[in-house]
Amino acid sequence: MSFSTIEYRKKPLPAKVGIAGFCLLALGLILILLSYLTDSDRSAYNNIIGLSFLISLGVGALFFVALEYVAGAVWSTPFRRAAEFISSTIIFLPVLFIPLLLNLNRVFSWTHPLPADKSLIGKAPYLNTNFFIIRVIAFWLIWLIFYHFLTRNSKKQDESSDQQLTQKNIKLSAAFMPIFAVTITFSAIDWLMSIEPHWFSTIFGVYYFSGTVLASLAACTILIVLLNENGYLVNGLKPDHYYSLGALLFAFINFWAYIAFSQFLLIWYANLPEETVWFLTRWYGSWKLISIGLIFVHFIIPYFGLLSQPSKMNSKRLLIMGGWILFSHYYDLYWLVMPNYSKEGVLFGWPELGFPLFISGIIVLVIYYKTKRENLVPIGDPKLRRGIDFRL
Repeated sequence: MSFSTIEYRKKPLPAKVGIAGFCLLALGLILILLSYLTDSDRSAYNNIIGLSFLISLGVGALFFVALEYVAGAVWSTPFRRAAEFISSTIIFLPVLFIPLLLNLNRVFSWTHPLPADKSLIGKAPYLNTNFFIIRVIAFWLIWLIFYHFLTRNSKKQDESSDQQLTQKNIKLSAAFMPIFAVTITFSAIDWLMSIEPHWFSTIFGVYYFSGTVLASLAACTILIVLLNENGYLVNGLKPDHYYSLGALLFAFINFWAYIAFSQFLLIWYANLPEETVWFLTRWYGSWKLISIGLIFVHFIIPYFGLLSQPSKMNSKRLLIMGGWILFSHYYDLYWLVMPNYSKEGVLFGWPELGFPLFISGIIVLVIYYKTKRENLVPIGDPKLRRGIDFRL
């Protein structure tokens, strides 16, 4: 179709994409069920990793949708729908957090504190089962409400080209930003930090935020490059657009490393037993190799992979680095969670594969069905023309 000289033709993804999504979903579900039947404790820890990863992708992508509106950015408008599609995974978060809510006592020691544990007794007003469940449901509903209205206005604009819808989304996005900061921080505290309730870090919320933004941006970059290279987006997108994506990835790679090192440095310098024990656990046995590997996997490799200007504009390099960053975020979450289950050393086998496959299936199917029903480009957005013409 043609819309104000903008060349765009809507076409769904091939059926094999949907088949692949169903296969990933089914295989992942089978492994998850078998894992829960054979070792429910281990599966619960893997469930937390999977849930935290899906929150990163869904809520992180919604953050980028809101960021475009608040910042008034134009370069990202031609492919904003990629972020909108990925943010729709927020709808499926209950599939992963409901099993955990039914098994909280398997993972969280604060659900059954010892009478002599004054630290946990003191934290009971916050760390208690009822309030925890209320927070989980409340955060999900908040994310869902903002997702619904932001994407609804965006889709409406395809038909009406009403610029007032952009103004409404700017106001919604401005309201979402501080709410996003609060909810993503407390989600990190609830699902990740409270696994070890005696440990605390005032920078942990920012640490999870940095990984969340990096992982969701990587997922959006992969989808954008694949869609554009296969002719699903508008004509006229240039390497300048790819460079902006690559530069953002590179910036948040450095931001994550800065926050990760800051957290380590502050705890090392203070040398308080209740803080250092967290890092000492991850420096014991084979976990030491995973801890050292995190530096290379999450920082050094993607840093040098996207260091040069040409690498930020190369579609193949962006796909490789995007996939690597998603792997590194899951690696990071594994490093945060699993030492609490297997303190003696690294534990990895088929039970750890269920949730990554299941989540991959959800994402593929969501994108597949979204492309069948919706435009892949916000053709009614007044910034679209300027976005296509964007040059560095």
